[in-house]
Amino acid sequence: MASMSTEERVQAVSQFLLQSPPGEINDVLNDVRTLVGDDESLEAGVLPALQQYNLEQFTVAEVPGAGHTSIVSATAQIPGEQDRFLDPRSKESFLFDHLSLEASDPQPHEPEEASEPFRSALEASTLQYLSSHFNDGTASVFATPNNATRFTVQIVANKYNPVNFWSGRWRSEYIVDLDERKITGRILVNVHYYEQGNVQLETKHNASIVLPASVTASSPSVSSKKVLTLIADQERAYQESLGDTYHEMGEKTFKGLRRALPLTRQKLDWDKVLGYKLGAELSASKGVFGASGGSS
Repeated sequence: MASMSTEERVQAVSQFLLQSPPGEINDVLNDVRTLVGDDESLEAGVLPALQQYNLEQFTVAEVPGAGHTSIVSATAQIPGEQDRFLDPRSKESFLFDHLSLEASDPQPHEPEEASEPFRSALEASTLQYLSSHFNDGTASVFATPNNATRFTVQIVANKYNPVNFWSGRWRSEYIVDLDERKITGRILVNVHYYEQGNVQLETKHNASIVLPASVTASSPSVSSKKVLTLIADQERAYQESLGDTYHEMGEKTFKGLRRALPLTRQKLDWDKVLGYKLGAELSASKGVFGASGGSS
């Protein structure tokens, strides 16, 4: 990078940051600082990349004074305010620093009256699902502005284990549309394992679920539980499919990459191989000693 300008180096560094594994963006940032050599230019230049990364990865923020965490995402972003995000659970918005990952300046945010009953019921069911299926996760449920029948459920769970050289992140997002009678969603899984190597898993699964006629805006409590049951079924099926895939990879795919027999089409007799090696070493030793004795 010696011949590159500072601007070109910042652009290259930004691409590294966007590809950071879960929980390792600060490590990546510290590693690439030397490539730029100017902390002020680096901080200003990579801020857009950090903003994009935090929104895409559903970065979690501690909501000041609320006692819980909330998801920083494009859906949570307050229109017209780039760094202010909504926490619908506490009915507040907050400023978020994309570099320090700290939230500040909480302000009241009034929800839309028409959509709040179903949204809050959906939030309660989502939090119950979260506590039952994720050891350490965060969920946020958003109403769609000026639409009382469309909601967004976002879930993120992070697990960082640097002592054992791995980290992982689960993200899922569902658009619940009561008018169109369907749920559309996506599940994203990222895992990084880096003990004596560097292996990364990145998967994406799209979901489409038809809502039964019994799910209606007029019965928030009952309907929201049915919605989360459908989401739970979708996520359980995907996790099982991942397990089946890796089992098949271990039993078939990786074994298929290994040659069952050497080119001679005969199995190796390892006892003979050891015998050959020992004989060759003895012969070599005998030759050395013989030459030495002849010269004396």
